[in-house]
Parts: sequence; C-alpha cells; structure tokens
Amino acid sequence: MPLIHISLRAGKPEAYRQAIFDSLYRAMRETLDVPEDDQFMTITEHDAANFRYGDAYGVARSDDVVFIQITVFNTRTPEQKKELFRRTAELLAESPGIRPENVFVNVLEAAKENWSVGHGLAQFA
Repeated sequence: MPLIHISLRAGKPEAYRQAIFDSLYRAMRETLDVPEDDQFMTITEHDAANFRYGDAYGVARSDDVVFIQITVFNTRTPEQKKELFRRTAELLAESPGIRPENVFVNVLEAAKENWSVGHGLAQFA
C-alpha cells in the first residue's frame, strides 16, 4: 500500500511524467511485492523559484532532479528498501531518461493501523 509523492521542476511533458509513474510502479511491484493496480501516486510541479536542491553527499544534481517520497507499511526490510532504491534509479534512467544522480528517494514507514484507504474504515488495523 505505498503512497507516493513526486516533486519536480515544472515544464516536463505529460509522457515524461507518465513514464515516472510507470517506472515507479514497476520498481515497487518488483521489489516490494506491491499488489497489481496498487497505484496511489501524485506529481507536483514547481517553478524554479519554488524548487531548490544542492550537491550534498557528493552527488552532482541538475534541474532535472526528482524528489520521490514513498510512504509504506512498516513491514519492509532494509534489503527490500535498498533494492527499491537501486531499481527505481535504474528504471527511471531507462524511462523517461533521468540520470541516477537526479533520483532522490525517501521512504517513510507507517504502522498498518494508520491507514484508511476508503469508506472511512481502518482496513489494516
């Protein structure tokens, strides 16, 4: 049950944004055993004045940097998360062509009882 928020600089075409969705969904299916059609993702675009990044941690980023925040159940292993990071960078390099240096991923974990996915019910508690 991942919930993904993606932030990037404004101006990319729809096909580019859709390729980000597709690549992230594929990475999650392959590494986190996400169920088919479990696609809860948003993209927020920012103009240059509202989007800042740096070259911290020895990574030379560009204006094409993409910030990806993934909220998941707190049941994933460190190995699964490492594989998710690797596969995400790999797939986004393939499509839509984002340099691995520009893939910034953060995973947030939440207990299952903190989720309601519809009807106001605590489906996982």
